[in-house]
Amino acid sequence: MAALPPKAGRSPSKIAGVLTPRCFTIALSLAAAGAAFAAVPADYKGKPFSDEFHQTGSANIPGIVQCALYDLGGEGVAYHDTTPENEGSGVLNRQTTPYNHQRAHAGEYIWHFREHEGVDISYVKDWADLNHPNAVSPPINQFYIGWASDGEWTNYTVNVREPGTYAVKCLYSYLEKEVNRDANGRPLTEISFDLNGKPAALCHLPRGTQGWHYWDYGQIATITLPEAGAQLLTFHYRRGNNWAFFVFERIDKP
Repeated sequence: MAALPPKAGRSPSKIAGVLTPRCFTIALSLAAAGAAFAAVPADYKGKPFSDEFHQTGSANIPGIVQCALYDLGGEGVAYHDTTPENEGSGVLNRQTTPYNHQRAHAGEYIWHFREHEGVDISYVKDWADLNHPNAVSPPINQFYIGWASDGEWTNYTVNVREPGTYAVKCLYSYLEKEVNRDANGRPLTEISFDLNGKPAALCHLPRGTQGWHYWDYGQIATITLPEAGAQLLTFHYRRGNNWAFFVFERIDKP
């Protein structure tokens, strides 16, 4: 069984086939990378996530970015979700029959994390995620974004300590059969990162998983972060995945 990188504290891959319009836009933007990526857009109203248990501010890069710790700011600012309900924290994790989703190894804070926001969040459970072999087993109580739909996104204000080129690795699940595709079998929506409002990297998952609660870990993208300091990452995703966290590992020489 493969090992995960250490958890954070308490608290352009090639896409086969013809480029979609967004793929083409990303390709052009990557070719023109540089000053366009310099800083968080001046009109951005989101703020790094914080609450009673998460008070460290922006995630540092190199390092780990937890998917569920997207920025504060609400729909259309910090995230976009296709439904107003939090399908995990606000719906599923209120159920105790026929299956008890309020696991004793968690608690109120974890059961209902960010329950009044639209991004659909749940957590790794003993009987759902850890009662079978995983390619890479997630930590118990690990938050993740689920119930993903085409066109959804989340924003992360991060602190880039070292400008450079990074491998982006991810803990994820991936049901290939659930991805919406066109008549030629190509995904209707790409998975990608923006940097400060500009397309910056396409993502490609290395392999599928057996089900929603079967987990794997691997590199999904390469991204260049040319400037140090506060930067805004936007993660665009689609139907077919659960997303736990990203690990940014520098791959160019300092």
